[in-house]
Amino acid sequence: MDLALLRTFVTVHRAGSFTRAAALLGLSQPAVTSQIRTLERQLGRPLFLRQARGVIPTTIGDELAHKAAPHLDALVEIAETGLEDESSLRTLHLVGPPEFTAERALPALTTLTGEDGQGFALRASFGNAEEALDGLSAGHHDLAISTARPRGALLTATPLCDEEHVLVAAPRWVDLLGTGRARRKGTRSLESVLTVEGAHALESVPVVEVHETLPFVSRYWASVFDSRPAAPGTVIVPDLRAVLACAVAGAGFAVLPRYLCATALRRGDVVALHEPAVPPLRTYFLVVRTGTLAMPHITRAHQWLLRAARGWV
Repeated sequence: MDLALLRTFVTVHRAGSFTRAAALLGLSQPAVTSQIRTLERQLGRPLFLRQARGVIPTTIGDELAHKAAPHLDALVEIAETGLEDESSLRTLHLVGPPEFTAERALPALTTLTGEDGQGFALRASFGNAEEALDGLSAGHHDLAISTARPRGALLTATPLCDEEHVLVAAPRWVDLLGTGRARRKGTRSLESVLTVEGAHALESVPVVEVHETLPFVSRYWASVFDSRPAAPGTVIVPDLRAVLACAVAGAGFAVLPRYLCATALRRGDVVALHEPAVPPLRTYFLVVRTGTLAMPHITRAHQWLLRAARGWV
């Protein structure tokens, strides 16, 4: 049996689409279709059922993939290992959300790139979860950091860490809102007012967010207050670091990852308006194309990030 046909078959099985598999293999879609039909004729069985939005494997297709994929991945590992020598330096292409990648992933990985001469070159790009996973599937990246767990067999995801979200604002908003409202509510602090009155206590405070849909505020409101934010965004800027800067300047309240605003909280540049018993969390995943962890530079970066994440709080 032709190994090229098996490689194409396994790629289609993982991608769930002839079009996506063609992009990964650097072939035209008709070429991929032709190779799969050739393999099906050789086996005398259909391997995929065609659907409007891709293909699904038949029982025979699943069985063949289960048997063939580990051996093909092992051949890739042998080939990649053979390319490694003392003078070679592999390049890792990383993609992830700009703030987390810049503040967490890159500082961790850059300590590895020159480690004892056994590191790798690093190329990083930024994108949201959809962009990162699409680029990874198409072969533009080797490793993606994503807040969405991908579906299907093409990509393999490993939980990396959880991110706690905090409701913050400049101290002046606590002074403006807290004293009067707390007195009227018979409580001693804005925190107490929020516990009693909920999100309504903040309806007069401007909102700073990364997008018009208020993704961070909406997630916090749904989790903590069981409601939707009533006010639209006052300041919209597509970078959480800029959101923090605007909050520090007094533009309004924001919901931010704790790791990103921890220093500002310690300095008193912003204060946490609310500390719920169960804070909202968001999970990050490390995602690779299935089988590529056989490549040494990818698996080293993958393992290093998992190790570094143990110390992230």
